[in-house]
Amino acid sequence: MIRTRAAALACAVSTVAAGLGVRAWADGDLAKYAGDALYTVLVHTLVVCAVPRVRPRTAAVGAFVFSCAVELLQLTPVPAELAARSGLARLVLGSTFNAPDLLWYAVGAGAAAVLHSVPTRSARSTGSTGSTHSAPVRRPVRSSDPPS
Repeated sequence: MIRTRAAALACAVSTVAAGLGVRAWADGDLAKYAGDALYTVLVHTLVVCAVPRVRPRTAAVGAFVFSCAVELLQLTPVPAELAARSGLARLVLGSTFNAPDLLWYAVGAGAAAVLHSVPTRSARSTGSTGSTHSAPVRRPVRSSDPPS
């Protein structure tokens, strides 16, 4: 579990760096919608940090639902008021509702689920021994065994 949390934390830091990089190098819709997708990826990684054994699909759905809830909250004046007082609140909650953001949250959740499932599949195929192959274990044939 410590290894999973450490990997998720590293992914969270990388996701924040990617988001800052996109904002620095791109502008307009590309930066905005990439940021939306990365927001959901970040939420996914934080879910994995909190619950290391969570399944990729469950973490992705949770991240998507959370992101959508934050977006729908923007239909109220609360996020805008908080954003006016705090830059951190503006980053986390945004300030204005934008329906296309919901699509990009789904893109981010899907990407996070795929990326999360890759090491999970690898771990399952190698088993707990860390072996890189998964050949079946065969017992030796004894002369007293009937032919199969």
